[in-house]
Amino acid sequence: INQINLKMKKVLFITALLLSGVILAQDFQGIATYKSHRKLDDFKVGGDGAQNEALQKQIQEQLKKQFQREYTLKFTREASTYKQVEKLSAPQPQTSCFSITINEGSDLLYKNIKEKRYSNQTDIMGKQFLIKDVLQPREWVLGKDKKFIGEYECYKATYTDEYTTQTIDDGEISEVKKERLVTAWYTPQIPISNGPAEYEGLPGLILEINDGQLTLVCSKIVMNPKEAIELKEPTKGKVVTEEKFEEIMEKKNKEMMERMK
Repeated sequence: INQINLKMKKVLFITALLLSGVILAQDFQGIATYKSHRKLDDFKVGGDGAQNEALQKQIQEQLKKQFQREYTLKFTREASTYKQVEKLSAPQPQTSCFSITINEGSDLLYKNIKEKRYSNQTDIMGKQFLIKDVLQPREWVLGKDKKFIGEYECYKATYTDEYTTQTIDDGEISEVKKERLVTAWYTPQIPISNGPAEYEGLPGLILEINDGQLTLVCSKIVMNPKEAIELKEPTKGKVVTEEKFEEIMEKKNKEMMERMK
């Protein structure tokens, strides 16, 4: 009888552990903070001479500071919101003849992993848009390389795609297609298929992403914060698809390029 009771206690204990694990897996939520920096080695200003080199260095320094930003990803197992942390701009020193300010607006990206869709609230030159579309699957290649980001063990994954950029050469606007390698580091210790910006689709939260130019690295994670996370899907702006929004962006870019000529 004692042996039977002992076996029953073990079964009940294991069952309780499994049930608690399922509950935790269903209910867990968190906040991940990411910091960004952008590679600017390829940035060039036309012309020669010491004066041009000094100008190029000055522009690179200002751009570098502008691209150093902070973002928060609030997530549950099924959905997330991603937004830039708003900070007051530091006053620009009066030592230079110009200053560069890049305003990314108050974009709010909502992703619903369960329903495989997203809503991105953004604006172009003061006009607000709400991009609503499906999440596009990426052909991730899972690697064996691993490293720690903070206390989390991460694994490497990559994929390759093409993107189009516009350039001005001798006063003529041209479009150039380029190939890029995107590298992600994800942790199975946080088993959600999500990550910063538009990235998702891996068997664990993405803690670092690099597309050859822009890098996003997770600097802090708070799991199951005291105050419950409420994820609100954005609703403001003219509703468009991703394809339609890209057409609008291309038109605006061409207009801007024409003015720059």
